Amino acid sequence: MRVLALAVVITQALISVTGSVVRVTGSGLGCPTWPQCFPGSMVPVAHPEVAKFHQVIEFGNRTLTGLVGFIALACFLAAWRVRPRRRRLVGLALVMPLGVVAQAVIGGITVLVDLSWWSVSLHFMASAVLIWLATHLFKAAGEGDREPVDVVPRRMRRLLVALTAVAAAMLLAGTLVTAAGPHAGDAKTPRLDVPVPHLVEVHGTLVMAYILLLAVFGVWLRGARPTKALLRTYGATCVLVLVQGVIGSAQYVLGVPEPMVVLHVLFATLVIIVTALLWGESRYRGPVPEAPADSRSAEAVAA
Repeated sequence: MRVLALAVVITQALISVTGSVVRVTGSGLGCPTWPQCFPGSMVPVAHPEVAKFHQVIEFGNRTLTGLVGFIALACFLAAWRVRPRRRRLVGLALVMPLGVVAQAVIGGITVLVDLSWWSVSLHFMASAVLIWLATHLFKAAGEGDREPVDVVPRRMRRLLVALTAVAAAMLLAGTLVTAAGPHAGDAKTPRLDVPVPHLVEVHGTLVMAYILLLAVFGVWLRGARPTKALLRTYGATCVLVLVQGVIGSAQYVLGVPEPMVVLHVLFATLVIIVTALLWGESRYRGPVPEAPADSRSAEAVAA
């Protein structure tokens, strides 16, 4: 169950990264229709106005969606078979295949509206939500179902709520920076008509607010009794956020080169994951429930 949940986290992050590859290569309309790639064809076909390279990139990203959906469905079926039945685990697992379907629809709308900036921003933010929930699914697979007990004081839990809200705003502002920037996914796509420096200032301010809240959390963490897992997660969050800040600053100074954009999106997904883990590790739900004795015996006989 944990292996499948981890696979869901990885594939949800991966589809976001490959989506950025589609964008920076200008391949967003490599398949100009949806759900078909071209009218009358589910796969790329020779077309005088669409380069083969763009077709391969866009169709490859669509194909990867199928793999993401298959793993999400396998994870749900595994959660359904877990005994004793765990409602929270099943609920989180069910969201994954449903989320893949929703993302496919949003992706289709994005193509049908010719990659309008708002649709691309919505597409990424939906992925961010799925990555967040997939991380909680992974955490749920390795813990129990008791009422959560706070590992940190209540004020630190409130601080985590603020940290999560700022992280969401930070990601949204990042999509707006991209919406006004040079990487539209297609050369003919209109951009968000707001000066990029202004949007960068907003995004940068939110990044600094995130780092400040994270620093306050660390100071308060010294006076609490954190678990080793929470300490490791906090350390990883600090490192990843600082690296992400360096990458973001460097790509802006260097004129937003394509490889750095993809790297920036990759680290954005990692920041989402560690922020979700911070939330999860700040609570304790007990050990994983054991299967009933008769169920274990039946499994042994079947094996």
